[in-house]
Amino acid sequence: MRAIELETEIDENQEIHLKLPADVQVRKARIVVLYEERDGVTGHDTPAWPDPARRPRQFGQFRGQVRMGDDFDAPLPDDVWLGGHA
Repeated sequence: MRAIELETEIDENQEIHLKLPADVQVRKARIVVLYEERDGVTGHDTPAWPDPARRPRQFGQFRGQVRMGDDFDAPLPDDVWLGGHA
């Protein structure tokens, strides 16, 4: 899977028009549209999704889903530091 980030405008007909790079092959694609909503009263932009830094943390959310190996604190082999050229 490959992702491409492009900017475009949403027109008055709620349509977007994109020109993809030439190396994109003909096939089906999934499109995700991210946009900021307008505050109708003040005209200021408001985020369409919450700022993760402002959300309170939920401790224990991933309890039992993360596993660490017994050798987690063991020294790494030299090829890790040398880019596989040990």
